[in-house]
Amino acid sequence: MPRDGDADAPAVDPQQLWLGSGQPRRGRKPAYSREAITAAAVALADAEGIEAVTMRKVAAQVGAGVMSLYSYAPDKETLLNLMVDHVTGELPTAYPLTGDWRADLKTTARLQRAHMLRHPWLPAALTTRRVPGPNTLAFLERVLTALRPAGLDGAAKLEVFAQLTAFVAGHVAHETAQAALTQSPDRAAAEARYLAVVAAAGSHPELAEALATPGRPPTPDATFTRFLNRLIDGLDTG
Repeated sequence: MPRDGDADAPAVDPQQLWLGSGQPRRGRKPAYSREAITAAAVALADAEGIEAVTMRKVAAQVGAGVMSLYSYAPDKETLLNLMVDHVTGELPTAYPLTGDWRADLKTTARLQRAHMLRHPWLPAALTTRRVPGPNTLAFLERVLTALRPAGLDGAAKLEVFAQLTAFVAGHVAHETAQAALTQSPDRAAAEARYLAVVAAAGSHPELAEALATPGRPPTPDATFTRFLNRLIDGLDTG
């Protein structure tokens, strides 16, 4: 029976995962549902981080024996796929589109950022390939619709979606880490002193010039908007 982190666990079969019933095929009527188990795993990740999600802890959350959970999710990889698609169901799939695909992509990115900030474990869970479930596909359909006026072919539109999601995930991961750093002012001050010494030494003139430049608004929203504008406004549709 596969266990948490078992490298020999079989690859997730998307057809079985997303088009099956999600219930054990044999035996007595199940006491739990895949939905309830997934929700418990998400709650655990939200509270303690993705590293805390183990089959044993999830079983304890729902009051089940750990072995019984393997009927619903045979390994952690499957469980992570279920978790990602579960929370993706929170994203709207009918938000208004303006016909300006760049503006609509920026709206999409802001929705994704807010979503990932609610679930700080999500960027890490997205770093490995996930099998898109029904909620993910519904959101993707909306983004592809937003991109129709761009005149891109299908492959390019999928690449833009992947690029946008990767950007938001990376930014949120950095944003979360920076927020943790601000809670440790001594560490932040020590890093600032270190960079000042390095800049003053003269070996890194470009860095010294960059550090001497007046800073832009440091608020998380303003920073995200600047980075997002550079990404979206610079997309090549040729």
